Amino acid sequence: MHHYSILDLCPVPEGSTASDALRNTVDLARLAEGVGYHRYWLAEHHNMPGIASAATAVVIGHVAAATKTIRVGAGGIMLPNHAPLIVAEQFGTLATLFPGRIDLGLGRAPGTDMATARALRRHMAPEDSFPSDVVELLGYFGDPAAETSVRAFPGAGTHVPVWILGSSLYGAQLAAYLGLPYAFASHFAPTHLEEAFEIYRASFRPSQWLAQPYAIMAVGVCAADTDDQARFLRSSQMLAFARLRTGQPGKLPAPVADISTVVPASVLAGVEQALACSATGSASTIRRQLGSLIDSFKPDEVLVTGMIHDHAARLRSFQITAEVLSELRQRIAA
Repeated sequence: MHHYSILDLCPVPEGSTASDALRNTVDLARLAEGVGYHRYWLAEHHNMPGIASAATAVVIGHVAAATKTIRVGAGGIMLPNHAPLIVAEQFGTLATLFPGRIDLGLGRAPGTDMATARALRRHMAPEDSFPSDVVELLGYFGDPAAETSVRAFPGAGTHVPVWILGSSLYGAQLAAYLGLPYAFASHFAPTHLEEAFEIYRASFRPSQWLAQPYAIMAVGVCAADTDDQARFLRSSQMLAFARLRTGQPGKLPAPVADISTVVPASVLAGVEQALACSATGSASTIRRQLGSLIDSFKPDEVLVTGMIHDHAARLRSFQITAEVLSELRQRIAA
């Protein structure tokens, strides 16, 4: 493991506003920079009252302006929602404003429900143009030939690092074919993590962008001073995920003492399975859980995420996690 990083969805807790969430994101990004996280990624979601990062490029600029050295980027931009040229101009502008600090992760899903996807795209095409759109976008970031008729200004020549994101085997195959770094969304879809990494590493073709495979594993983390406190805090995210799965998305709920009393057993089982790639507990507990995951899948980088209702507790969780991951990285390097 070379690095550890954060994925932030800008959660909006019940009783708070989007303004509060964006302010909290800056607080967390500054803490992340101070305790050794390598990059800080934000994700595109739409029509979700509990997530404030819909205008992802704007929030990335907000975070980059409030920090100094940490890499900031998208984990990710849902490319089917956008014309590649627009994305190139947005991230080319960010890379011009914050040189050497901007990442662009690309996803194939809409990041929302289909009604909202239609509102975003207006003219939805039936064919899957994701691979060709990725290639087009890569071209906008490169050094254009003299005869190139369409260029991204800013964007051309910025060489913004592009990542392929995925929660199935498709993204692993595409990232390997194009020779791009790959991030697997195991924090909510862990089923194919091992197979995706195997396919990506075995099929990887060196490219002008990357000489050898580089794979990120996303992990949900909720750390606190005690195991009981961490389990209590994590109930917010589990309850939010249960509500999303049953068609009732909303703001991030307050934690509950016994989630089994508010979520049906069948739904809760599905939530626990989806969020299984995770670590919850005190420092010693998450050290053991994260260490097991890292030993099993050998990621080049770990991307941690976690939604906690109380902002101070969320900051504390990522601080404890940074200390643990720093120790684990040193152990691996030794």
